[in-house]
Amino acid sequence: MEFDEGLIRALLREQHPDLAELPIREVPGGWDNQLWRVGDELAVRMPRTERAPELLRKEYRWLPALAPLLPLPAPVPVRGGEPSARFPRFWTVARWVPGAPSDAVPVTRGGHAAEVLAGFLRALHRAAPEDAPASPDRGVPLAAHEDGFERGFPFLAGCADPAAVRRVWEDALAADAWQGPPLWLHGDLHPANVVVTDGTLSGVVDFGELCAGDPATDLSAAWLLLPDGSARRFFEAYGQADGPTVRRARGWALLRASGLIAIGRAGDEGLPGGKPTWGPAGRAALARVLADE
Repeated sequence: MEFDEGLIRALLREQHPDLAELPIREVPGGWDNQLWRVGDELAVRMPRTERAPELLRKEYRWLPALAPLLPLPAPVPVRGGEPSARFPRFWTVARWVPGAPSDAVPVTRGGHAAEVLAGFLRALHRAAPEDAPASPDRGVPLAAHEDGFERGFPFLAGCADPAAVRRVWEDALAADAWQGPPLWLHGDLHPANVVVTDGTLSGVVDFGELCAGDPATDLSAAWLLLPDGSARRFFEAYGQADGPTVRRARGWALLRASGLIAIGRAGDEGLPGGKPTWGPAGRAALARVLADE
């Protein structure tokens, strides 16, 4: 689905009339949701995939309680938009998080960003309550993704030594499973879901995959988001990851890199849903994982 300014303004007049006369402009990007800036401090998030309304409701339920615990800004939902005759799905109004997405403006201050990311994940990775959302594919054992890895392997093998890719994956699979309680996870820390200011991380967005489970899913961000040579400093600053967890995190980084490369290739070919900026980000992440083998 795609939306226009007229619909956004009409929905605001219908449900949040005090916001309806603020300046509105579309923000490029987004996957499940299309983003519209409203004034200087807010954004409307419009669901454009079948699963998006459920993800928005999850954010609406949990993020207001979690965000105050986090050291980086997050797009906290402040109002909900209920389904109506004008638009039949749930949508939200959230806080605007300033900065440029990392797939467009990469991190250059690696040491600083490593400390910032470590602080963010230390704050987030706390024991989740029993009613925290679960995910079928985030925070779960890597063995659940063996088929997904094989599907993505050609994208990885086309950019790096296939034998080295398999060594890292097999080592990650062999690592001991997570033995702790399910921890809160962002679940989707890739370059388009963080923003950068002055060369370092300045915010985290899109908490639609928020769930509880193995923190190795999020720790893959050490290679996905940070420049070459920054992963070691990140894990030292994070201070809560044992050897098996780091090994599993490398496996997650391979999975995420293959997805970025595939979606980037689709963008290069002009296919629906393709993102040309994701391919370089995925190839760079893959190179960093293999460099730390």
